[in-house]
Amino acid sequence: MVDLTSFQLHDLTSVELPPTLTELDLTANRLSSLDPRIAHLSNLTKLSLRQNLIDDAAELVLRDNKLGKIPDVAIFKKLLVFDVSFNEIHSAQGLSKLSSTLRELYVSKNEVPKMEEIDHLFQLRILELGSNRLRVMENIEKLTNLEELWLGRNRIKQVNLCGLKCIKKISLQSNRLTSMTGFEGCVALEELYLSHNGIEKMEGLSTLVNLRVLDVSSNKLTSVDDIQNLPKLEDLWLNDNRIESLGSISDAVAGSREKLTTIYLANNPCVRFPTTIKQLKHPHCHIISFAFRFPITVFGPKFWLSSFHIACCRVIMHYICEVMLQAAVGFFLL
Repeated sequence: MVDLTSFQLHDLTSVELPPTLTELDLTANRLSSLDPRIAHLSNLTKLSLRQNLIDDAAELVLRDNKLGKIPDVAIFKKLLVFDVSFNEIHSAQGLSKLSSTLRELYVSKNEVPKMEEIDHLFQLRILELGSNRLRVMENIEKLTNLEELWLGRNRIKQVNLCGLKCIKKISLQSNRLTSMTGFEGCVALEELYLSHNGIEKMEGLSTLVNLRVLDVSSNKLTSVDDIQNLPKLEDLWLNDNRIESLGSISDAVAGSREKLTTIYLANNPCVRFPTTIKQLKHPHCHIISFAFRFPITVFGPKFWLSSFHIACCRVIMHYICEVMLQAAVGFFLL
């Protein structure tokens, strides 16, 4: 333990912080900012910063440590980003002390069983709770400014978004969903990731007119429905399902004729024979019918498993398809 109470310190440059430190008391000093070394004290269990001058810290990152609970960060009155991902946190209790100014909250890869103490975060734009033990989507109805919600790898069975009209990206991959209903009110939605669930029917999508990316791979779909009126759709991921007919796909994507660039169909009965792909004609669109494995979007924009990397994968796929096409044309011209 290091007790520096009332030392009138303006900073910690002259203070040694051993990596094995478990308790640090900095009460009643003149600190105006947090020493970055503190974030690397993986054994720290108690930190007191009471009665200092800290009020303008915008970002606090405590990820990849051994935290067992949400630390008290009430001292940070203007916090914008709070990250406690990759810890051992067993409860969301303590989030109520976060400043209502918060814009981004990351609590992924912990053991949190319930979404709670977040309904005061009216300014929140990004909420990341992937890889926890959540069973219910709750207490988010007041987060009306939320733009990104990342809940992959949980135990959620039902969608409950309470009409979040500003939300643009949602990931519910690797959960226990059996239905797609619940997104109807999310009219600003641009990217929807629902792979690795138990969904049997495509529904509740007709109002999502701004949707650009739809990933429903690795489900139990037998047909493609309810996407006829999505004029901005660019990428459609249908691989690893039970789709028997290409006819239903052709009709379903008719409304996306101008924008659609990729349809991924690998590991479906409808592409068992390569010649059947010719039935699915679409201008400027790459029909991917072979297995092409990429990491799924479980975590949000702070992590490698992100929509950015999915986008990179799409670019690579498009490039490979162009090369293959040029090679084929060159062969026939010989």
